[in-house]
Order: sequence, then C-alpha cells, then structure tokens
Amino acid sequence: MKITILGSGTSTGVPMVGCHCQVCGSTDPRDKRTRASILVESCGQRILVDTSTDLRAQALREGIPHVDAVLFTHTHADHIHGIDDLRGFYFIHRRIIPCYGSPGTMQSATDKFAYIFDGLTSEGYSPLLEPFPVEDPFELFGCRVVPVPIKHGSFDATGYRFDNAAYLTDCSEIPEGSLPLLEGLELLIIDALRFSPHPNHFNIEGALQMAQKLRPRRTLFTHLTHEVRHSDGSRLPAGVEFAYDGMTVEL
Repeated sequence: MKITILGSGTSTGVPMVGCHCQVCGSTDPRDKRTRASILVESCGQRILVDTSTDLRAQALREGIPHVDAVLFTHTHADHIHGIDDLRGFYFIHRRIIPCYGSPGTMQSATDKFAYIFDGLTSEGYSPLLEPFPVEDPFELFGCRVVPVPIKHGSFDATGYRFDNAAYLTDCSEIPEGSLPLLEGLELLIIDALRFSPHPNHFNIEGALQMAQKLRPRRTLFTHLTHEVRHSDGSRLPAGVEFAYDGMTVEL
C-alpha cells in the first residue's frame, strides 16, 4: 500500500491569500500547502480521501490517471468543494465512482451536490458518484477500511484506518470508543493545525499527546496553517514529522 499526501494545508492553504508572513513567503517548497487530502493506492486501485478545493491541481501534480473510490471525512468546503473536478476522470473512463462516508456525511454531500450524484441529463451532466453510507469496517481493493468516528469541535467527522495506517484530519477529539480502532498502527496521519490552541482542531501539543497515547511507529502531522514552518519539524520528537504536499509512504 502506498499513501500520498495530496494536500497538507488548512482551509486557507499556504500561502494564505493576502498574507506576507515568513511562512507564506517561504522559498521552501514544503511550506506550500494545498488543502488536506490523501491518495491511497492498493492492488493497483486508487482511493481518494476527500475532494479538496485543490483537487485538480493535486491530480495534475501527481499524475493521477484514475480514481476508483472516494472516501469523505466530512463536508466542510475545503474537503468537498473540489468534487466537480472528478468530471475529468469520468470523461476519460466513463465510470461512476463509488464513494463512502458516514450516513450524515453522505446525506449532506448528496443534498449539496445533487447533480454530481443524480446527474442533469437535460444539461448534459452525467452522474459521477454513487453514494454508500458506511459505519462498519469494509473491504476495498484488498484493503480493510475502518471508519473511525472523531470530533471536529462540536461537529462529527470520520477518520479512516487502512490496514495499519490511519488518517485523522479535522480532529479535535478522539472519543474513547474510537481508541481501540487505532491500536497497533504503523502510520498515523493526524490533524495538528498550529502551535496555538484552536477549538476545532488538535494543535501540535494536542496531536503530540494523542500520538503518545496511540503509540504508532511513525506519525505525520497534517492540516497545517501558516503558523508552522516545515523546518520547525526539527523540534518534534523522534518518529513525528510534518507532512508536506507530494510526500509518499510505502507500507
């Protein structure tokens, strides 16, 4: 299994529009962060987690030839508003892509983007996605996928475990009932927004505490703001790193 960090940034991306801080003006390419998303490759198939606002640019940058399934963590704009960019894959392959998420997420997605799921024949739009609400573990292309309920402030979101790797973006709390789903991880990719506290996201201190609790072999911090420069990673403990756009992990 191969995981690619398509985007490691927060909802504004980095650099942020109108900002001239040191990180937004950094020449380190790892400080250029598109909106958070990953691509999981298993058995020759590609699973996209979230359709970020920057999906088109991410797909072009990584040369993604096709998407075989989409998982949604929640429907905040930065995680779903690139959904229309899936049309390019349909034009080439003429396949409706299955997508998965919690029942609430799937209902929200189909309400917000009805033409993506139902099509508009009179306007020349074909359906692009077929929704599958999930709450329990399921198999996808030889990979065991475990939905992990998490809290994003007062909002419910879903993380995902792929065999021995887990992706928990937009997360401020992991309920006690979800912790057993995250035992024995080789890789943890987790929200670590910034150094200062935030009500809806783990900050770096909170993410470190959670990593110490879960004890994965390797931890990557994602969904980063312009408060974090990649070189600050030298301050992190062994086994913990900042993710960056285009980063890949083979498992």
